[in-house]
Amino acid sequence: MNTVIAFIIMFGLLVFIHELGHLVLAKRTGMLAREFAIGFGPKIFSYRKHETLYTVRLLPIGGYVRVAGEDPEIIELKPGHHVGLEFNEQGSVNKIIVNNKSNHPDAKVVEVSKIDLDHALTLEANDLDTDDFHEYDVDRQALFVMDEKETLIAPYDRQFSSKSAFQKFLQVFAGPFMNFVLAVGLFIALGFAQGVPAEEAIIGDVEPDTPAANADFQPGDQVISVEDESISTWRDLVMYVQERPGETLDVTLERGDDIVTTSVAPEEVEEQGQTIGRLGVARHFEKAPGDVFVYGFTQTYDVTVLILEAVGQLVTGQLSLDALAGPVGIYSATDDVVQTGFFSYVMWTAMLSINLGIVNLLPLPALDGGRLVFIGLEAIRGKPLDPQKEGIVHFIGFALLMLLMIAVTWNDIERLFM
Repeated sequence: MNTVIAFIIMFGLLVFIHELGHLVLAKRTGMLAREFAIGFGPKIFSYRKHETLYTVRLLPIGGYVRVAGEDPEIIELKPGHHVGLEFNEQGSVNKIIVNNKSNHPDAKVVEVSKIDLDHALTLEANDLDTDDFHEYDVDRQALFVMDEKETLIAPYDRQFSSKSAFQKFLQVFAGPFMNFVLAVGLFIALGFAQGVPAEEAIIGDVEPDTPAANADFQPGDQVISVEDESISTWRDLVMYVQERPGETLDVTLERGDDIVTTSVAPEEVEEQGQTIGRLGVARHFEKAPGDVFVYGFTQTYDVTVLILEAVGQLVTGQLSLDALAGPVGIYSATDDVVQTGFFSYVMWTAMLSINLGIVNLLPLPALDGGRLVFIGLEAIRGKPLDPQKEGIVHFIGFALLMLLMIAVTWNDIERLFM
């Protein structure tokens, strides 16, 4: 049960932060954000605030922000349609009743002749009671009412397509960017909670009944050299010791103002089918605020490089698609991480956040990276591409991604039962 809760919290946080980036930049650039959704499929929770409907949906495979103009509008009026009109105090239409007009006895029922809700914000219609022809002004905040559900109209300047290529870029890029921001924040929080691993070979803790304890290693000691070979970083120490299991090594330590020399024989341990040396010491951690903030950025950078290298190996065929993990594989890995403690869980969340940011920036249709490619082409051409053709490309891309997700999930399930 702990793993289920941990997975839900982690997934919700990663998707929420990603979609929050899209939502905030949509609003900042004047776009109408119709829906902010966590998950896909049927709604299990919804809440409307101002212009935006906030929903949690059944399938935990992502999320989205639905911006006016990105997809065809759900409600489209054409000449000949009969609708009910309600008006504000200024005489402008503020509600257009699409159906169930009998539930709105005060609405004026008309037959639409011509309607422009993008630019002119006007509606020309015949009054069905008097057969008089009228041209009505439509309020910018007017609502469609269909099946008793209200939907804001979207004047052209509130639509995604009306914005400059740069504004579109910011809105799309903000999602992945926020995943990197989250990772930096989590690593910084880890730094303050448990400290930042020192770059130098400083002993943080000594396990009892280990070679290091028997050789009188003490917390705070800094390893200067081993067998007269200079040791400048913790990695140098680890690599040197691991390659010499069972050998007696002369170690020079700096202990305060003193220089101490001792001998130690690393114990032999099995790790991934190999015998390596182990002293029984832990790395020193520091909590200086400056180091902690730097750690947040450097860790994010290092993990980003590792993931990009893995992506490159996938592209070149050096890494098999079997190495990919879907929701089932991530859940299984999360179960292992949760057993090792809260700090490991936070680090795992930060790494997945970076992974989500990178994957979304890949130039593939239906992903943010694919959308950024189209925005780049728009900037080069000086005009948008055909929305219908772009939509087809993204639809095909989404279908292929779903097939890949199914294949990866199937591999995850097979691995669980192997």
